[in-house]
Amino acid sequence: MGLGAGKHLVLIEEFERFGCARVHDIGTVMLGPLLMEYGTQAQRDHYLPRILRGEDIWAQGYSEPGAGSDLAALRTTAELDGDHWVISGQKTWVTLGADANMAFVLARTDKAAKKQAGISFLLVPMDATGVTVRPIENLEGHAEFCEIFFDAVRIPKANIVGEVNQGWTMAKALLGHERVFIGAPRLSANALSRLETLARGNGAWEDPAFRDRFAGLAMDLADLGDLFETYVQRLRTGASIGADVGILKIFQSELYQRISEELMQVAGSHAGIKLEEGGDSRFDAAGTYLAARPTTIFGGSTEVMRNVLARASLNLPK
Repeated sequence: MGLGAGKHLVLIEEFERFGCARVHDIGTVMLGPLLMEYGTQAQRDHYLPRILRGEDIWAQGYSEPGAGSDLAALRTTAELDGDHWVISGQKTWVTLGADANMAFVLARTDKAAKKQAGISFLLVPMDATGVTVRPIENLEGHAEFCEIFFDAVRIPKANIVGEVNQGWTMAKALLGHERVFIGAPRLSANALSRLETLARGNGAWEDPAFRDRFAGLAMDLADLGDLFETYVQRLRTGASIGADVGILKIFQSELYQRISEELMQVAGSHAGIKLEEGGDSRFDAAGTYLAARPTTIFGGSTEVMRNVLARASLNLPK
């Protein structure tokens, strides 16, 4: 939207205030910036206005059954056949994929190259012949994720972003953007608001020990907001994101989990009750707890991220 870093944070906070901790933002915060940097003029002219108008909902086709945190081990292939790429393979844990009409997919276009080489970045319509979507239901009963199967799916040759076999460069750039926004304070802020609402409603707010723990979580959230603004400013000025962005992702995911655990403690005997359809989500302790579990896994697991930080930012040995 062309906002400065400060106003962008205000916008996110307003989404949170209306209960929208997460929207269909993969096109705006991940693919859009990538197309602006690596896309052709034709790709930018076609896709960017459609992303802003909400006409295209995008999914991220990265992870596979044997290639999660080790993304370079992916086995989905794309072979050039005349004026088309022919894609075969499988992607899994695709966030909001069942709602998307487009997907950007990493596929191996040179099987003889080293793991990080020989990968290309392709744009795939979800209604193309040979695309099959299978929802994955989570513990809350929501199909937030899905599997996508590609059975000799043909897409135009022009649907590649950047150069052939140079997709790993774009994949890393996009992951940098992703880790900024999955490190945003919105999920932790939403959970902390639920914690305060619940504590005020059941009397826990008057407990000095609880108030002390709550104050610690609130101060951590303030630190997270400040750190997030630092990386948003890097995005806005075109500065390098850097491998240290992993700190933001680790901090957010672990804080979110700690808040959700405190929420379960305060909820007491109601902690195991599943929120009924139409119920007040502000009191959904179990849902918040379950939603926080995978945050230390997706977008790069905490263990892998700590190793990356150790090598890239602290120059520690492998």
